[in-house]
Amino acid sequence: MLAALREPGSRRLLINFTAFELGWLACVLGGSAIGALAAAAIIALHLGWQARPGEWRWLAGFALLGLAVDGGLHLAGGFDFGEATLAFGLLPLWLWLLWPMFATLLHHSLAWLWQRPWLAVIGGALSGPLSYYAGARLAGVELAPWLLPAQALVWGLLCLWLTVRLGRGERSTSIT
Repeated sequence: MLAALREPGSRRLLINFTAFELGWLACVLGGSAIGALAAAAIIALHLGWQARPGEWRWLAGFALLGLAVDGGLHLAGGFDFGEATLAFGLLPLWLWLLWPMFATLLHHSLAWLWQRPWLAVIGGALSGPLSYYAGARLAGVELAPWLLPAQALVWGLLCLWLTVRLGRGERSTSIT
């Protein structure tokens, strides 16, 4: 394990993963102002240091996807954000920023996963809702009883789509 961390590629993957986790904590615990600063720093550093050409499109796409998915689930009554200020009238900024930050993992620390469709689907269906549950508990967000099963379906299908899109051997190394 320690020998693997001496390799620059392994260190970059660990930094990529750690940056996301720190950004997640900053967003969930710090709210929109601190989350925005953390996400801006993480995304800017990612794009400047680690991203592949054109990878910004994945981050922008996931930002739009997050607004559509979580915004739609909020409109359906899945989230109760209390008195929080909502970006675009749909979501707190901190929740929305988690989506493009997640996209920083796709071609880097999660790239191995897209070659394993069943593991990706099960991982998404379990870790997606667990992340929402933990984040809601820490941020004081109320979740409707049906939201976590809906998130399991969303994240399982999203990860399945990612295995199709990114898990095709040589295509997984290019941005298309």
